[in-house]
Amino acid sequence: MRYRDRDGKRRLESTGTEDWHEANRVLRDRLQARDNNSLDIVRKGEQLTFNDWADFFLENYSKPPVRAPKTHEANETALKSLRPAFGKLKLGEIDATRIEFHLRDRLRQRRKVRRKNEVVELETLKPATVHQEFRVLSRIFSVAVRKKLCPTNPCTNVEFPVILKGLFRPHYMTWSEQQLIEQNAPPYLKNVIRIITETGLRVYKELACMRKDQVDLQNKVAIIDDSKTPTGVAEVPLTEIALEAFRNQISLSESPDWLFPNERNPLGYQTSFKKSWSQALKKAGVPYFRIYDLRSTHATRLSAGGVADEWVTQLLRQTDAKVFKKYSQMKLQTKREALDKLNREANETNVGRRESGSKKNR
Repeated sequence: MRYRDRDGKRRLESTGTEDWHEANRVLRDRLQARDNNSLDIVRKGEQLTFNDWADFFLENYSKPPVRAPKTHEANETALKSLRPAFGKLKLGEIDATRIEFHLRDRLRQRRKVRRKNEVVELETLKPATVHQEFRVLSRIFSVAVRKKLCPTNPCTNVEFPVILKGLFRPHYMTWSEQQLIEQNAPPYLKNVIRIITETGLRVYKELACMRKDQVDLQNKVAIIDDSKTPTGVAEVPLTEIALEAFRNQISLSESPDWLFPNERNPLGYQTSFKKSWSQALKKAGVPYFRIYDLRSTHATRLSAGGVADEWVTQLLRQTDAKVFKKYSQMKLQTKREALDKLNREANETNVGRRESGSKKNR
């Protein structure tokens, strides 16, 4: 194909196909990229394979301290299925249609586990598992777009093949549930529960790795110097309950540096509360929910107290205000309470009053 770039220079390139219609489509895409001033971006993406970019992404945008260790582990797990499908393709060749076909194929596959000397196929993959892989793919392309290797993220035009039931629905812990769980939790976990529900700190990225010098008891603030997003870095004000929980944890911790020390971990701090959390819920007789949902409990309680959505978003230290919707369930509950006050005899009462008033006038 032959065409002129924005500077008027003639370019001669191969379309990579012998089909006339496909060649014309490639030419149209070239001309559109030229008109959108993204031709150089498209050309870079066409020269870089997905495998090469995935390796660069894992090394520079996935490992700690940029991301949490668990996030890096999730990225590596997702790429085990993404590499066979897209690894040899150039970034510019991966579009929404290819991604949708891959997702449909993954939803039909079965989970495989290795037992002794053989690989056994179990039940069909859960949609939530496939959706997690799709989220990782979208994250990889988002970085590629920022680095000007792709004009747009192809995942934005993908429609997930199935409806995900129960995904991203946080559990709101009631005050009675909290008291019951605290009674059956070890002292350090009781402090974790109170701190998160009072401050909305992220469990592992902000609280578990917190140092003692990040807590200013005199000024009643917790200093977050590393977080998931740039807006997460801030000074978090503490309530009296959170302040007391921090005092208790500082006295409990035998480490000179860490609030939640772990001698078995080379990093020096606790990286998981899952085991003690699930045991506390079991002893309390409370159905299991994620410890991360304590953050949504904080948001919901703020909303229930009449705090404006804008302020809740700032207290959560979220970049996007839309994220608040998945944390707070108070909007729906408030609407239900309002509906309970609905007076179904209002019209009849007004009519009766008007009739009685007219009789008196007569």
